[in-house]
Amino acid sequence: QVQLVESGGGLVQPGGSLRLSCVASGSILSINTMGWYRQAPGKQRELVATITSNRYTNYKDSVKGRFTISRDNAKNTVYLQMNSLKPEDTAVYYCNAEITTVLEWYKDAMDYWGKGTLVTVSK
Repeated sequence: QVQLVESGGGLVQPGGSLRLSCVASGSILSINTMGWYRQAPGKQRELVATITSNRYTNYKDSVKGRFTISRDNAKNTVYLQMNSLKPEDTAVYYCNAEITTVLEWYKDAMDYWGKGTLVTVSK
């Protein structure tokens, strides 16, 4: 069984910074793309940033230059450094990973999700 656990959310003032972390654990054979998504109240979940296994990155336009995604393959961990935070960044942030498990090595990688961590940007 695979679990993704996020941490690092919280309350921050506009212009502040937060660093989110997400650790994948379980019977993992390999991890392809990892990413961060967010869902604000009353809105659909949206992509924030993704990073492939060879560290190619992709960002939502509104976070480019402010957010940085990175990963540590040895630790099965993905990070999201968020700087110059704005009130519109307020949302629950979810970690996603495309994972092949040891038991299902013969299958295509599957999507796994964390339970989310709340980021609130407010005075």
